[in-house]
Amino acid sequence: MLIELKVKNFAIIENLELSFGEGLNILSGETGAGKSILLKSLSLLMGEKGEADVVRSGVDHAVIEGYFDLSKRPDVLSALEEMGLDITDETLVVRRIVSAQGKGKVYLNGALSPLSSLRNIVAPLITLTGRQTPLIEMTGQHDNRHLQSRAYHLEILDMYAGTWTLRVEFEKQFQRLRELDSEIERLQEADRSREQRLDFLKYQRDEIEALGLRPGEEEELQARVSRMRNSTRLIEFVSASVDSLYANDDAVMVGLHQVLQRGGELASVDPELAARLKPLGEAKALLEDAVLELREYGRKLDADPEELNQMEERLSSLRKLQKKFGQSVEDILKAHREMVEEISTLEKYEETLRGLDEERKQLSRSLNKRARELHERRSGGAELLDKGVNDELLDLNMKGVVFSVAVQWAEELTSTGQSAVEFMIQASKKDEPKPMAKIASGGELSRILLALKRVVGSSDRPRTYLFDEVDTGVSGQTAEKVGKKLKAISKGQQLICVTHLPQVASFADQHFLIEKTQRGGGMRMSVVGLTKDQRVKEIARLISGEKISQTSLEHARQLLAESH
Repeated sequence: MLIELKVKNFAIIENLELSFGEGLNILSGETGAGKSILLKSLSLLMGEKGEADVVRSGVDHAVIEGYFDLSKRPDVLSALEEMGLDITDETLVVRRIVSAQGKGKVYLNGALSPLSSLRNIVAPLITLTGRQTPLIEMTGQHDNRHLQSRAYHLEILDMYAGTWTLRVEFEKQFQRLRELDSEIERLQEADRSREQRLDFLKYQRDEIEALGLRPGEEEELQARVSRMRNSTRLIEFVSASVDSLYANDDAVMVGLHQVLQRGGELASVDPELAARLKPLGEAKALLEDAVLELREYGRKLDADPEELNQMEERLSSLRKLQKKFGQSVEDILKAHREMVEEISTLEKYEETLRGLDEERKQLSRSLNKRARELHERRSGGAELLDKGVNDELLDLNMKGVVFSVAVQWAEELTSTGQSAVEFMIQASKKDEPKPMAKIASGGELSRILLALKRVVGSSDRPRTYLFDEVDTGVSGQTAEKVGKKLKAISKGQQLICVTHLPQVASFADQHFLIEKTQRGGGMRMSVVGLTKDQRVKEIARLISGEKISQTSLEHARQLLAESH
C-alpha cells in the first residue's frame, strides 16, 4: 500500500507531500488543475521512463519518492531480500531522480538500482511462468499494460474459474518436462563421443588407482624421503649424542651417577639432602630412556638405496598426478570419485535414457490430459465471466458494449496449459468482437477493470489501484453505482481515483483537492487533504460548478450522509 508520496520540481509541482490511507482515496479538482501530472508522477514509481521535459523549468532535477507498507506483501519482501535490500521495517522506499538532461537514477530502500528492478518489484508484467501481483495497478491514459496483457487475462480467468490450484500443479509438471528434455538432450549429445570419453576416463581412473593413494600420504612420503636422504648426518648426530650423554668417560650420565652415589652416602648425615637429590634421580631415569630411544632411532636410519629410489619414484608419480588433477592427494581422490561416477553414468547410458524417455512419455500424457481439463473448465468459466462482467457494465451505463472472453485451443503446450485467452469487446452487438487492448479507451478500460474486480473479487495480495477516467461519460444514478463499486473494491485494498463526479467523491475515505495557482511568474500545483466541511464545499462545487449555492451545499451533505 502506498503510504506517502513526495514530488519535487516535477512539471508544475514545486514541492508536494501526500499521505494516502487504506480504502478509497479520491482526487478531484477543476479541469486542467494538474490531475494528469500527479498520475504521471505515480507512473514513474511504477517504472515508466522519466523524460527531461518533466523537470520544472529553471531547476536541475525532479524527485519522486514513494513510501510503501509491505507488511501484507510477503511476496514483495521476499523479492527485495533476494535482491539484497534491507527489509527490516517491512517497507519499500522508491526514489526516482530525473535530471534536466534526461538522465535518471533509481533508488530502492536507499540502494542504487536499475529501472528494470523497480518495474519487477512495483509493477511487473504478468508472465507465463507464474503469478506476479503488482504493488500498483493503473488504468487510464498513463498505464494499461496489465489489463492489456493476455497473460493477465488468463490469470483473472483462472482465479474466477477456480482453476488456479490445477494450473500451479500443471506448471510444476511442465517444468519437470523441460528438465527431462534437457537431460535427454544432454545424454544424446554425450553419446556422440561416449566411447571416446569412456576410454579417456578409464585411462585416468586406472592411472590414479595404480598409485593406490591414501589421504595424507604426500606429507608422509616427503618426510620419509627427506629422512633417508639425510640418514648419514642423522646417524652421526645420534652417535655423537649417545657418546656425550652415556658412553664417554666424561659423559653426562657418568657425572650424574657419581653425584648421586656420593650424595647417597652423605644423605645419612643430613636427611634434607635426600630430598634435594630426588629430582636428579628422576633426571637420570629420563636421560637413560632418552638414550635408549636415540639408539633405537639410529638403528632405523640405515638408508636402503633401493627403497629410497622407490619412494622418490612414487613421489615423482604423485607430482605428475597433481599437475593433472589437483594440488593435494585429497583433490586427486575427489577427481577419481567423479570419474567413477561419470563412467557409471556413461556405461548405464541406454538404461538411463530409456528411463528418462518413459518418464517423459507418462508426464506428457498427464500434461495433455490436464491441459484439456484446464481448457474445458476455462471455457465454462469464461461464459459465466462474460455474463457477470456484462451485467456490471450495463449497470455502469456502458450500453451497447459487449465484453467476452475468447478461449481458443492453442497450437503448443505452455507452462499454463494449452489455452489462448484474450478479453474481447464489441462496440455494439452488430460489431465483431475485437481485442480489448486494441480498441478500448482509457475510460472503458477503467470501468472494465472495475467490473472485473466486482465479479472476480479482490486478490489475496493487497495492492494500490489507480483509476483514471473511470467516470468518463457517466452521470446521475450510474455515477452513484460507480462510487458504490469503487467503495466495495477498496475494502482491504487501496484505491486512488481521479473523479469529476460528486456521487463518486462522496464515497471517499480520504478526499484530496488538486488546485493550480499563478505564483512567481509561473504555475504551481498543490494538493490538500480535505476536512469534513471542506469536503462538503468541494462536492457542492462538483455539483454546481464555481457558483456554490445553498441548494448544492445541501445536496452535498445529503450525498455524504447517504454514502457512509
